[in-house]
Amino acid sequence: MDQAWIDRVARKVIERLLSPTVELEASGRHVHLSRQAVDVLFGPGYQLTKAAALSQPGQFACKERVAVAGPGKTIRNVIVLGPERPETQVEVSATDALTLGIKAPPRQSGDIAGTPGARLAGPAGELELPRGVIVALRHIHMTAEDAERFGMEDGQTVDVRVEGARAMTFHKVLVRVSPSFATYMHIDYDEANACGFTKGMRGVVTLPANGR
Repeated sequence: MDQAWIDRVARKVIERLLSPTVELEASGRHVHLSRQAVDVLFGPGYQLTKAAALSQPGQFACKERVAVAGPGKTIRNVIVLGPERPETQVEVSATDALTLGIKAPPRQSGDIAGTPGARLAGPAGELELPRGVIVALRHIHMTAEDAERFGMEDGQTVDVRVEGARAMTFHKVLVRVSPSFATYMHIDYDEANACGFTKGMRGVVTLPANGR
């Protein structure tokens, strides 16, 4: 057997063992609502109802649902996530965007300048959003402690390798570091289906070949 091949395999195994891992979570379509949007969709002064806590501290799934409409079709029963935000945002998968007939760009959450809008409908009214529909970039929420331990920083991109029947590597995964985060990688349902996602799946985090 070729010694050079053995050495390459050994190096890859060692790198894999020494590389940090992160748990993956699949995030379905959802909306974040501003105070104004809540008033329009559910009634003045309405308070969102917490249904379940999410992995990120202070974030929660609500009992409330809305419909999201575009030039194509309408997607109903889209979950609302809390707490309220300064500006309304709709996060969908690329498949959802095709269904809606909206050319939603891949963006980091909160970066909605120049994005397309949609019509939201709730039990109390409808709201025409001038912007805010995005396909969220795959990303890792990371604590400051983990970032220091892994030698990573806010805003950089990494590769994440997942194993299994549909093993694959996610490239250009955005790292977001904050003391208010818990360390998890978020992918949408298109990406989850592509890698055969199962609850508890972990990925191996490595720097891309270009080191950026």
